Amino acid sequence: MFDVQVRAARRLSPSFLRVTFTGPDLDRFADNGYDQRIKLVLPLPGRTGVHLPGGDDWYTHWRALPEQERCPIRTYTVRAVRPHLAEVDVDLVLHGDHGPAGRWALRVRPGDEAGLLGPDAGYDGEHGGIEFRPPPAGRLLLAGDETAVPAISAILERLPLDARGEVLLEVPDPADVLPVSAPPGVTVSWLARAGGGHGSRLLPAVAAAAQRLLARTGTAPAEVIVDVDVDVTPLWEVPTPTAPVPVYAWLAGEAGVIRALRRHLVAERGVDRRAVAFMGYWRLGRVDPA
Repeated sequence: MFDVQVRAARRLSPSFLRVTFTGPDLDRFADNGYDQRIKLVLPLPGRTGVHLPGGDDWYTHWRALPEQERCPIRTYTVRAVRPHLAEVDVDLVLHGDHGPAGRWALRVRPGDEAGLLGPDAGYDGEHGGIEFRPPPAGRLLLAGDETAVPAISAILERLPLDARGEVLLEVPDPADVLPVSAPPGVTVSWLARAGGGHGSRLLPAVAAAAQRLLARTGTAPAEVIVDVDVDVTPLWEVPTPTAPVPVYAWLAGEAGVIRALRRHLVAERGVDRRAVAFMGYWRLGRVDPA
């Protein structure tokens, strides 16, 4: 864990807040790019600083603590790393005064203390936390709601210049369109719900994009899949393709929407299940279990 302080907090749009963290050891925070997943550890209400149990089984001990003594932990994606400045950017989605992370994001100020559980550049083993694993060839389909925007934005910045494909980003408000950098062969489309339900724009857009991409590459027989009860079991399938595939898809966001996209692409369109990463980042009406 890296002990950090907030250096700056900047509102990017109605739904996005960029928090820049700094700390004495952040020059060792690994700049892995792509969808590098980390944990943000927040202080308990009315307290400063954060504390987690030590040892390899720290998570078990943390879960066993009384709630009033358990520092909240939430999962985010690294947006940018600047080791020479000992800085890490994390983009947060603002969703009202709900839950510890939502309340913290609305009130965060420079100097506030927190913790980041993330990759150490000094460790030469596998860091983990990266699920974007495309094959060397093929077209890309990246899609998600606002919670996936930071990850997809970071992925786009690391793609090779000859990458080809489509990116679909569903956000709450038309003013949530953010500047992104993508290779010339990758089309980025922003889909504002503007009061519509989650997935109301993303579901038909992914279906249309799949039809366009598969029209160029051909389709395989549809696969029978076992549906997932996202209210009971996390939806998280992140295969690593071992051979070239026509289309590699990376989909993340609200679990119910991602389940529907999984069913459409694999069971109806015949996209190879081994070439699709499905990640239910969150579930409507449910608390993040950390």
